[in-house]
Amino acid sequence: MDLILWRHAEAEDGTPDLERRLTPKGHKQAARVAAWLQQRLPAKFAVLASPAVRAQATAEALGVPVRTVASLAPGADVRAVLEAAGWPERRSAVVVVGHQPDLGRVAAFLLSGTPGSLSVKKGGLWWLSDRAREDGAQVVVRAVVTPDFL
Repeated sequence: MDLILWRHAEAEDGTPDLERRLTPKGHKQAARVAAWLQQRLPAKFAVLASPAVRAQATAEALGVPVRTVASLAPGADVRAVLEAAGWPERRSAVVVVGHQPDLGRVAAFLLSGTPGSLSVKKGGLWWLSDRAREDGAQVVVRAVVTPDFL
């Protein structure tokens, strides 16, 4: 399984939190990362997004249907994110568009098996894969991308 943890792009400050929109820079970040993903994603993949407006707009940059998942809202716990994504049983790739520190906690947990957090920059992503080995399952980092490097 491929799990792409994509943090929403830069958003306006303000409240209510779930209604914050992407800034012009955020729209550019989302478009840049979406173009990179479109060149690399397999033919079959799903996109799941937090109900926050900024996450929805980031996900929509891919130009494919987006499924809104309430449990991906800001403050999502690791278990909820992994359950929504179907990790590791899903047989296709899934892009999860959410928030920091939630996504960073998911990445840290998958890579170490313990609680922790990694940085996922605004508009950036961590692409992780699950693979079976004789000595058990492994999580592999396939890519870490930030919009500034594209």
